[in-house]
Amino acid sequence: MTQISQQHPNESTNFTLMVQTQVKNALDEDIGSGDLTANLIPSTQTANAKVIVREHAVICGIAWFNECFKQIDAKVTVNWLVTEGQLVQPNQTLCTIQGLARSLLTAERCALNFLQTLSSTATASRKYVDAIAGTSAQILDTRKTIPNLRLAQKYAVTIGGGHNQRLALYDGILIKENHIAAAGSIGNVMQQAFALNSGKSIQIEVENLDQLQEALDAGATSILLDNFNTELLLKAVAINSTAKPKAVLEASGGITLDNVREIAQTGVDRISIGAITKDIRAIDLSMQFTATA
Repeated sequence: MTQISQQHPNESTNFTLMVQTQVKNALDEDIGSGDLTANLIPSTQTANAKVIVREHAVICGIAWFNECFKQIDAKVTVNWLVTEGQLVQPNQTLCTIQGLARSLLTAERCALNFLQTLSSTATASRKYVDAIAGTSAQILDTRKTIPNLRLAQKYAVTIGGGHNQRLALYDGILIKENHIAAAGSIGNVMQQAFALNSGKSIQIEVENLDQLQEALDAGATSILLDNFNTELLLKAVAINSTAKPKAVLEASGGITLDNVREIAQTGVDRISIGAITKDIRAIDLSMQFTATA
């Protein structure tokens, strides 16, 4: 299980490069050959702005927000009044911005897009993490992410207190129903996975208790319990408790804020939730703008 770094961008070259690349792509998409509307503003006009949040949220994406303005105009200054990962209240001012009016207006949309999207993922993650507080389970993400924002969203999950699954297909082996069918059996597919000697994690998805036992007998040490109800999860945990070695059990499918605590209390080790990255609603932010002399 690979965890995206939570270091400040200046402390992580890979993180910085990721942010720079994603911002460049977003600005290229938005601006193209030029911001026609910004040309209506005198080139020397300066302005102040502030960003206000309209709802409770966990703030995430400060590095992306800053980078949007930096790539447009390095002379723009952004003064943050909150920190990454901070829980904020409705109508709270997040930051103030000063610079050329054209620069502020051109960078505004992309900067807010990153901030409200990543804050949404962090906020959703925090809700699930808080819901299972006091249990031994962890909240994990999946590969169900917004295209081209996977690493950013996985970072946001960690800001919300969650944990990362494999980053991509190259980062681990996850054996699902169709893989088992193609290989002929759970025993066969596990044997082939071990034979690869990839040095990566191997996890197998099972759909019932018989498959769970087959996976354990085949030497599986990480098992995904797909759409198991609470009763079946309890039985799965009991079966696993006598296995040698025991496997890490992960519940997935049909999990909501209403049932996640009950699932965590069955004794599973991990709970993976696609909704924290794919079923998000952007946090409501507003950038208020004032021209200066």
